[in-house]
Amino acid sequence: MIPITRIAILGLLCVIGFNLWFQKPITKPRIVVYKKERKLELYSDKTLVRSYRVGLGFNPVADKQREGDGATPEGDFYVFVKNHKSAYYLSLGVSYPNVEDAERGLRDGLITQAQYNSIVDAHKRKVAPPQYTQLGGLIYIHGNGASSDWTLGCVALENEEMKELFESVTVGTPVTIKP
Repeated sequence: MIPITRIAILGLLCVIGFNLWFQKPITKPRIVVYKKERKLELYSDKTLVRSYRVGLGFNPVADKQREGDGATPEGDFYVFVKNHKSAYYLSLGVSYPNVEDAERGLRDGLITQAQYNSIVDAHKRKVAPPQYTQLGGLIYIHGNGASSDWTLGCVALENEEMKELFESVTVGTPVTIKP
């Protein structure tokens, strides 16, 4: 018989504790990203389930203003698509631009009234807003690494963590990105 050490017992308790803590399915999933802390939190209803380190756009502090600025947007969004054939392992489409971004874009002359109306309509219907305007688009939560701020404005995780997140959320999941 092999003697069981305290370390082995602690290891086993950690594995059991994690499995009890991270139970699927998650009810009412919600994602919150904290840009300054480079952290993404996954909630099941109001309970924090998991926290992940993330990489951001190459201009990580600023709020996204326009196409090509390298900034990760801030605000309230939702997942509009789950892409299991992503060039970045797996990805979740984030509904940028939101209505507030569209209001700013219309006011600043970056988008037309028709583009504004399309963005507002998409958010009412919880579908993909227009992705190819001067405000930018194609913002995703995806894999391929969280060790640096390397994306064009997306939120990046390590692949194994992205798989876990991808399997835990559904289309329509709320996403909040904070400074």
